[in-house]
Amino acid sequence: MPSEFQIGLTRRSLVGGLVCGAAMLMLPRPVLALDINTARALIDRAISEVNSVINSGKSESAMFPDFERIFHRYADVPVIARTALGVAARSASAGQMASFTKAYEGYISRKYGRRFREFIGGRIEVVDARPMKSFYEVISVAHLRGEAPFDLRWHVSNKSGKDLFFNIIIEGVNMLASERTEVGAMLDARRGDINGLIEDLKRL
Repeated sequence: MPSEFQIGLTRRSLVGGLVCGAAMLMLPRPVLALDINTARALIDRAISEVNSVINSGKSESAMFPDFERIFHRYADVPVIARTALGVAARSASAGQMASFTKAYEGYISRKYGRRFREFIGGRIEVVDARPMKSFYEVISVAHLRGEAPFDLRWHVSNKSGKDLFFNIIIEGVNMLASERTEVGAMLDARRGDINGLIEDLKRL
């Protein structure tokens, strides 16, 4: 028959094990390594949704919310927004960055949504993927009616903890670089007023 000491020890062991188990569940889980297949699968899903929207027959205004949902689901919006804002992001408050990121998400979705609308009647398909220094580049081709096919390249990373794309290159035009230039010019026109820039983005 077990002694009181043994029973107490067993109970303490059980409680200790439960506490340790709960603590382990609360620890941040390691990010699974991104590989070429998961990067390609991510863009395959994103492109499938883009193709569905552009060939849905919806009006432009009805397509924009769909594009914003796709952008929110598959893009690393905070990284893209911070890059677009450039040096000014360092002095922006947390509240300003949150407001800018939200306004920028809508702005970029409308802007690139208009570009993707040019693909109505066509399709985009993934054709290749390759590792770069710290991310993967997924290569797709846009097939438009009456036009020669052209490249769309998607840069995918999981540095934020999720597999997301953080850049698109359309016919050689780098989204991150061009957006940083354009947003910088808009901020200059506002004489560095980030709040004014946020209001501008909401209207564009």
